[in-house]
Amino acid sequence: MDAGFNMLLPACDDKGMKHVVRFNDDRSGDSPIMCDPAEPAQSNRIQVHMLQKLVSGYRASHPRFSEKLISSAGAFIAIAALTLEVTQISQEFSVMIPVLASMGASTFLLFAVPHSPMAQPWPMFGGHIVSAFMGVACASLIPHPVIATGSAVALAIFAMHLLHCMHPPSAATAMIAVLGGPEVHAMGYAFCYEVVALNAVTLLLLALFINNVMPGRRYPMFDSHHPHHEKFLAKPVKQVRLTEEDFEWALGKMDGFVDVSKEDLLDIYEFALEHANLKHANQGAPLRQSTKAQSTKA
Repeated sequence: MDAGFNMLLPACDDKGMKHVVRFNDDRSGDSPIMCDPAEPAQSNRIQVHMLQKLVSGYRASHPRFSEKLISSAGAFIAIAALTLEVTQISQEFSVMIPVLASMGASTFLLFAVPHSPMAQPWPMFGGHIVSAFMGVACASLIPHPVIATGSAVALAIFAMHLLHCMHPPSAATAMIAVLGGPEVHAMGYAFCYEVVALNAVTLLLLALFINNVMPGRRYPMFDSHHPHHEKFLAKPVKQVRLTEEDFEWALGKMDGFVDVSKEDLLDIYEFALEHANLKHANQGAPLRQSTKAQSTKA
């Protein structure tokens, strides 16, 4: 006995319309072919969904337009001043001190996301210094440049973890120490305190000055709340269920860009709410048991 089978295949007509073609083979005669037009809107939704998957890391920025201008202006002033300062020092002491490209990435953190833990003074300065030392060590001890470069970045990340000075642009400083060429290699460990330290300290001082002069900026962050925090505690607020729309609105009220999405904030809120309810339930259980025992004795 021959069993029939059904097969569904996508197909398109000469006008580009998509159909689902069903082949029915029952071995009993003619094989009918049946075409059902698919919904064009559904096809468009699938294409949009695939595009969203490709760019799933993208998040729309929530700061005000004035904040974007302040970040860009601050970065321009800092890089211009850094380049001018390093150039003048090089000319005065007749030495060649480059402006490191990794400082451009640090400038992004210092002025675009100054509230980030990775943009604070110790991660910025400590990250660049420790990464420079790891890069110079790997360049002098490992002859193969490929292995030396990979080792420098890996050791720099490990050291930044241990010293609590995580600063992503510092990994580029470790690479510069390995791939910088004969001029950098000839400097040895002097590259760390003559070039990297000068770049990092100058940029950090500029960030401390510019971020505190510009309106709505606080730098560095000392684990302090937004000024709205005291007002919030002073007045009773009815507890309601928060949504992504609420978090998106709240992010727009913050001073500067906060590197977190409304989806992440909602997830954190839900986890915190579950933990608070569980903690409250566990604290209430012994009290209820004690009350029940006392009533039994009575």
